[in-house]
Amino acid sequence: MVTVYPRRFYGLLRLGDNSGFAGCRGLGLLLLTSLPAGLLGLFARGAIKSMLFQPLTVAAGLAVGAVWILIIERRTPRVRRSGLDALRWQDALAVGLFQCLALWPGMSRSSSTILGSMMVGIERKTAAEYSFFAAVPLLTAAALYELYKSRTYLSPADAPWFAVGFVVSYLFAWLSVRFFIRFLSHHTLVAFGWYRLAVAAAAVIWALRG
Repeated sequence: MVTVYPRRFYGLLRLGDNSGFAGCRGLGLLLLTSLPAGLLGLFARGAIKSMLFQPLTVAAGLAVGAVWILIIERRTPRVRRSGLDALRWQDALAVGLFQCLALWPGMSRSSSTILGSMMVGIERKTAAEYSFFAAVPLLTAAALYELYKSRTYLSPADAPWFAVGFVVSYLFAWLSVRFFIRFLSHHTLVAFGWYRLAVAAAAVIWALRG
């Protein structure tokens, strides 16, 4: 996201500019969005890993998310706000609460925040853009926390592998964000809904076959 929307990210660093999605106001919106899932994930991390990372529970998350997509796209809520600069603190908090659903494996963080945004009246493309911005603080914090928890298993010899993984993941993330934002400018999420249903069915079959 930093390289896809560099001007937006630089705008967040201009702390004296508090208009729209910039400066302290923009950072405050992202913090408000990140807090609910961040706190819930911190305190429920053990329970989530032990109870929800199972094939059938993941399939359930995929299926529920798919049905949610198809319902929202069939009965699209009325758009009340368009553009990142139009977002309010109430919108940021609502998106943050919907982001908590992503702690259920299979629900998908991006779809939870995009659909939640659309439910509160945020235009689809704006919802997708804000979803990707909101991923930066939460996923960065989660990655650093997991890295810290696994520090005893790491050694300097792992550095090249981390470097390769970083470069590959960066390239694919950059391409994915560019494609997804452009796709949502002209299409709905219906195709992703049916895709998730197909993956959920495959996961159930795989689980039942042991």
